[in-house]
Amino acid sequence: MEKVNDDMVSRIRNYILENEDFKEDPIEPVSDPFWQSLRSTGTELWLDTGDLDEASKSWTMEMTALTTNNTLLNNEIQKGIYDDFIKKADEIVKELSLKQRIMEIAFILNAIHGIRLVQKFGGMVSVELHTDLSHDIEGIVSYGKRFHDINPGGFIIKVPYTAAGLLGARLLQQHNVKVNFTLEFSARQNALVAACVKPAYLNVFLGRLNAYVSDNKLGDGKYIGERATIASQRIVRSITKDNDEPTRQIAASLRSGEQLVLLAGIDVFTIPPKVAREGHETLDQNFSSKINEEYPVALSDGVDSRATGIDKLWDVSEEELEFAQSLDVNTPQTGEEVQNRAIKMGCGDMFPDLSEDDFITLATDGKIPVHKRWEEMIRKGGLAIDTLLNIAGLLSFTSDQQALDNRIAKIIG
Repeated sequence: MEKVNDDMVSRIRNYILENEDFKEDPIEPVSDPFWQSLRSTGTELWLDTGDLDEASKSWTMEMTALTTNNTLLNNEIQKGIYDDFIKKADEIVKELSLKQRIMEIAFILNAIHGIRLVQKFGGMVSVELHTDLSHDIEGIVSYGKRFHDINPGGFIIKVPYTAAGLLGARLLQQHNVKVNFTLEFSARQNALVAACVKPAYLNVFLGRLNAYVSDNKLGDGKYIGERATIASQRIVRSITKDNDEPTRQIAASLRSGEQLVLLAGIDVFTIPPKVAREGHETLDQNFSSKINEEYPVALSDGVDSRATGIDKLWDVSEEELEFAQSLDVNTPQTGEEVQNRAIKMGCGDMFPDLSEDDFITLATDGKIPVHKRWEEMIRKGGLAIDTLLNIAGLLSFTSDQQALDNRIAKIIG
């Protein structure tokens, strides 16, 4: 990452805060008994969208935040609503190299769009770092602090689950920057996050877990993500209960209204507006907490839950707990050290060493990897489903980030 000097950082911050191109009038939300009932189970309600018009149709007094990511932001940028603004922003950063100009304009767009969401809805907004920073500790800290400095009361910084992400997010938390740690898929991954990072929020992308099992014909896919999310909340609460601010579990990647019932009582839902509408139209208002449930899962004939590693989505081994605790007590300095320690402590499948061809294959597969390509490596303990989905998710976000960057590059010439 090219170093941006303090003067440029200050100019960019002032440009964002003094922006007059986009201002939003606050919405006047009303209360809704349906969402009141769900809130009564202890679940905080966030909308999972960056579309202001779409969010306006679902926002009520019971909702407290919105979350964006590289994909959702790209969706908004590709509408063309920021094209003229991009040209103006380029005047602020024109002395930088082309690559860094694109990075800074993407940062400005993310911040401006986040501010608009805060202005309109009055809640917090999760903003996500550029994917080029995913393995860059210094970059994670630098841009995370810059986002926080722009709107400390409104922005939560999303940091992706990578070895470097653990260390960068830990430093942000120590600087009192609120972190939403993202792209996790299991209780054991979140045991590491809770112990090392101690973030305000962390996630399980449960919809993709269900899709992985069903799409790969390992089972019907029902309750996989739900079980993993509940198990994750249980271990996260245990690890962080004595923290000044215990970490809160997010149920992310919700795919159906039914999941609002199945996971009632989870700390936070990030709800796509489509799911919010479906739930509101099809469910009654009698929610009750399900956080003590352990949903059964149905696997296909001949599928061994241990050989495929499906159990690792909700079970946390002693070795994994020891690894998690070691990251807190004796924190590595680099992502490579995290990876090496994982191998030494018998947790190598959590940070595997994949080849370039492996990454190309995963990028081709998309968000849901093809299990047969990886089952031998999984069986031998060199890889796991949660790790596969994490890497595939990051590659997918990277593709959307590249589409956003390409639009910026085309506009600024």
